[in-house]
Amino acid sequence: MPRPNTPTRSRRFPTRPVLRRCARLRVDPFIAFLLGTVLLAAVLPARGGAAPVVSDAATGGVAVLFFLYGARLSAREAWNGLKQWRLHSTVLAVTFVLFPLLGMAAHLLVPTVLSPQLYQGLLFLTLLPSTVQSSIAFTSIARGNTAAAVCSATFSSLFGILLTPLLAAVLLHTKGGISPGTVLEIAEQLLLPFAAGQLLRRWIAAWTARHRAVLALVDRGSILLVVYSAFGAAVVGGMWDTLSLPRLAALLVAESLLLALVLTVTLLAGRRLGFDRGDLIAIVFCGSKKSLASGVPMAAVLFPGPAAGLMVLPLMLFHQLQLMVCAVLARRWGAEAQAAEAAARAKPAPVLDRSV
Repeated sequence: MPRPNTPTRSRRFPTRPVLRRCARLRVDPFIAFLLGTVLLAAVLPARGGAAPVVSDAATGGVAVLFFLYGARLSAREAWNGLKQWRLHSTVLAVTFVLFPLLGMAAHLLVPTVLSPQLYQGLLFLTLLPSTVQSSIAFTSIARGNTAAAVCSATFSSLFGILLTPLLAAVLLHTKGGISPGTVLEIAEQLLLPFAAGQLLRRWIAAWTARHRAVLALVDRGSILLVVYSAFGAAVVGGMWDTLSLPRLAALLVAESLLLALVLTVTLLAGRRLGFDRGDLIAIVFCGSKKSLASGVPMAAVLFPGPAAGLMVLPLMLFHQLQLMVCAVLARRWGAEAQAAEAAARAKPAPVLDRSV
């Protein structure tokens, strides 16, 4: 009898269609907590003397997040993945060139479809690096090149720590553009904790691996704290006076079109460049994602005060949208791969002609 945790075999695939359809619709618990945090910030934002306390705690949460990112990232694995430079270059081009260009093109929707504030949030999400966990997970489910996805998502996160603040300073004119003070503040709040995590990784890597579940709670708790601080400040600053349901609906439609366009371009470009099926899947999933885990703390650093709330709202919507769409794609491609493997195993062996 096979063990419960063994991979699902192709002959078992058709037996549980109802459960699989339900799994596609299942809401990530973190998303539920995220929505609850937004609701709490809308009803009970931090005011008066509590506001600076929450803001300082959120700043500390950002430092903890990037310290843990540095502690978990294996530089050796990242360098070993450099041999697939064509694949990684393609993903980076989609993430930091195609996405920002589409974000800038969305300025045509202002002010008839999107408000200037929502457009800035949409543009900010196009500047972010790719996700790591979900990109790898979906590539694995779809039977793609998981090793390439690990390296590509890692490179995207590394480049994003440097490129996202610089792109935001140029395109969004954050903090008056690029200045020595801006670079120093970004380095202090993002790069310094990340570098400390990398330096200490040699001694704490085993500890972080043993306590992965607890540290995941710390990660997500820090993100929720930053979201509460940002949205609370935005609510106090009058965010709901400028935000309406039609605007939110228009934003969701715009983000749906953005995701559909990027998925189509990555798929067609990957085929045009001659990548095989496994590499193509890694390119599609790594190139089409934007990281909520990196975007929320970066927004807190780059857009202090009430502005951060509106900046991360488009990102939160896009995050849930990309998870739902990519989950459907991953399961479909994984099922196709399983069916092809089953057909190959069932194909009878050729009969030798013994008449001569």
